[in-house]
Amino acid sequence: MKRRDLLRTMCVAGGSAVLGGVTHLEAQDTDTASGRGQAMGVLVDTTKCLGCRLCEFACAKANGLPEPEKEIDRAVERTPTPTQLTVNNRYETEQGPVSVKRQCMHCLRPACVSACLTMAMHKTPTGAVDWDGKKCMGCRFCMVSCPFNVPKFEYHSANPKITKCVMCVDRLARGEEPACVAGCPAGALLFGRREELIEEARKRIYTEPGRYVPHIYGEHEAGGTSWLYLAKVPFDQLGFRTDLGTTAFPMYTKEFLYSVPLALTLVPPFLLAVNRATARAHHEEEPMIEAEGET
Repeated sequence: MKRRDLLRTMCVAGGSAVLGGVTHLEAQDTDTASGRGQAMGVLVDTTKCLGCRLCEFACAKANGLPEPEKEIDRAVERTPTPTQLTVNNRYETEQGPVSVKRQCMHCLRPACVSACLTMAMHKTPTGAVDWDGKKCMGCRFCMVSCPFNVPKFEYHSANPKITKCVMCVDRLARGEEPACVAGCPAGALLFGRREELIEEARKRIYTEPGRYVPHIYGEHEAGGTSWLYLAKVPFDQLGFRTDLGTTAFPMYTKEFLYSVPLALTLVPPFLLAVNRATARAHHEEEPMIEAEGET
């Protein structure tokens, strides 16, 4: 196991342990399994992607983020940042250039959720993995635990947050598709129920075998993800991790959690209370500081 993967597993184990051990993990599995048929997702057909990057601009507008740079070095592989929740990279492959959109994969059993000490990172019934800033204590375990290296921390902000794609949960609540999907002019992004997207992906592979490799990335990787991909070349040529296996990362720690003392379930509420008390004290101090400055 790689050093970074070991750290991820340790964070998942630690986070899940203090959240109540097996009870928390099993509850997550039950919720995921019961809602799997209702979970939404996006099928990314990289054979249709134009590399226009309009998905990036639509995402920025929907989330109130700075407009992405129009001129970029396409030879440089980019990853999501605090000010850009999705990026579109171009890869040179054995069959020519292929453009690929990257963002949070919204795992069915997210490592970041299991690693989160205060349940700030949580799975929604729609399938999206969302983040609650009111609960976050800034431990950044979610960053270390994510096998896709997605969550980012605003290190240079006076009020730092964890940032990641949340699949436009506000739009989903209104019955709308994610902004990036709505902004794609080529039909490379298809939004729908995950089970139906998998069937659509299989249909495309079956009807056009020369167009796709027979693999739906995200159907099984890391226990399955809500974002699914089709491609004309093997996914390792497109920067995807192909060493994740099919087991969800939280499941690696399930046996260990049986030995976790019940007393540790008191830790998260304590940490969250300290975090909120500190934030409240800081908020109360600000008017006093301003008043002193006026005298």
